[in-house]
Amino acid sequence: MADLHALRDRLRSLDSVVVAFSGGADSSLLAYVAHDTLGDRALAVTAVSPSLAGREHDDCRRLAAEWGMPWQEVDTEEMANAAYRRNDTDRCYHCKDALMDALGPISRQRGATPMLGVNLDDLDDHRPGQRAAAEHGAVFPLVEAGFTKDDVRRVSRQLGLRTWDKPAAPCLASRLPYGTPVTLGRLRSVEAAEDALRTLGFEQLRVRHHGDLARIELPADRLAEAAGRHDEITEVVRAAGYRFVSLDLAGLRSGSLNEGITPTS
Repeated sequence: MADLHALRDRLRSLDSVVVAFSGGADSSLLAYVAHDTLGDRALAVTAVSPSLAGREHDDCRRLAAEWGMPWQEVDTEEMANAAYRRNDTDRCYHCKDALMDALGPISRQRGATPMLGVNLDDLDDHRPGQRAAAEHGAVFPLVEAGFTKDDVRRVSRQLGLRTWDKPAAPCLASRLPYGTPVTLGRLRSVEAAEDALRTLGFEQLRVRHHGDLARIELPADRLAEAAGRHDEITEVVRAAGYRFVSLDLAGLRSGSLNEGITPTS
């Protein structure tokens, strides 16, 4: 059972923390509560790289300003790592390894503990990045305090955070099937296609990159609407660099490219 008091107690026990802040519901709740509990002893840090969508980067800046929260950006260098670019099933490990390499000096300078907004539901998916973070000494206070994803959204709403119902927005590299090398061009095509679809009113979505084909995942209750708007959807997705546009009738589901992979942490 999620316990906000337990979360605050855990944060107080650490005294000074650095929160990896992506602007999603999980890291936003953790960053907000850490700042509310510890004040300036909590620092939110956003990792900036080609896999971070520009709109998410901008929202991190806005949230920090809205909450009066100490915040900084740090560049991460995962694209310099051939193992990351190769995009095998451990890609997320190499990404989080780069993140922790960037957070490490900041945490040591402040005498702080690095932490990630991992929740209990994340433990059921293939998330090798959690292993990389733990190896660097990061902690997962939401897990320790018993928070599921639903708990994160419920408590965020109770606290008045506008991120309570924010759609999940994993990194852009997660749109590429394992084995498809991560390149700047592919990341930019995915981002452009998703941004264009949002201008059409589709806020919850994924554009999965399959070479010249974009496979669009939308909530099941939006599929009929999307089919009826196929011409404008095709137009904007082709403008992002794709030749073929498909609508996945299975609908939107988190981690669809992990299907069939044994969860790891």
